[in-house]
Amino acid sequence: MRLEALRSAVLEANLELVRRGLILYTFGNASGIDRESGFVAIKPSGVPYEKLQPRDLVLTDLDGTVVEGALRPSSDLATHLLLYRAFPAIGGVVHTHSEYATAWAQAGREIPAYGTTHADYFYGPVPVTEELTADEVGGDYVLNTGQAIVRRFAQGNAPLDPLAVPAVLVAGHAPFCWGVTPADAAHNAVVLEAVARMAYYTSTLNAACTGVAQHLLDRHYFRKHGAGKTYGQEKN
Repeated sequence: MRLEALRSAVLEANLELVRRGLILYTFGNASGIDRESGFVAIKPSGVPYEKLQPRDLVLTDLDGTVVEGALRPSSDLATHLLLYRAFPAIGGVVHTHSEYATAWAQAGREIPAYGTTHADYFYGPVPVTEELTADEVGGDYVLNTGQAIVRRFAQGNAPLDPLAVPAVLVAGHAPFCWGVTPADAAHNAVVLEAVARMAYYTSTLNAACTGVAQHLLDRHYFRKHGAGKTYGQEKN
C-alpha cells in the first residue's frame, strides 16, 4: 500500500470508529502499515477526530522513528509497532475503549464464544492478557502492553492464530483489534463490541451457559474464512 493511500485508509479507519460509537472524545486510535516500505501511519496523539486530515497522520518506521509528520504519534504507538513485528500477516491495528469490550477487560475475563455471531468472526474465545506487573507499568508501559498481548497468543501448547482471533482484551485496560487492512481492523473492533455486549447479556441471563458447541463454531467460522468458505460472492 503506497503511503498516501495508507494515510487515507488509516484516516477512514479512525473515522469509522467514531461513526460506530466506539470512541469517546480522543480515546483510541487506528494505524496501518505499508509492508513494502515498513512505514506505519497512525493517528496523532490527542487530536480530536473531527479535525483529522490525512496530512495529520504520522508516519514512523517499525522502530518508532518519525519519518513524516509534524505532530506527535499516538501514545499507543509502541504497542501497535510490536504487534506489526510479531504478527506479520496483519496490516491494521485498532485500539478503543468501547464500553462492553472494555468492561470484560476490566473484569479480567475473556469473552466466551457463546453463539454463531461470535463464531463468524472469532474462532474461539476472545482472550484476555495477564495483568501487567508494577515493574512493567512503571517501565516501558506501552511496549510492555504489546508484549503481554504477544505472550498471550504464544501461550500454551496451541498458540492462537492472530488472524483467526483478531482481537485481545488487555487486562484492566481495553481491547486491541487488528486485520489485514486498517478497514478490516476497524470492522473487527465494531463486531467485537457487539459480541461483547451480547456476551454480557448472555452471561447475565444464564450464568451456567458454557458456550456454543464446537461443531457449530466450526460451521460458522469456516463458512466465512479459509479456502473452503461459502459465504459471500466469488471474486472474479
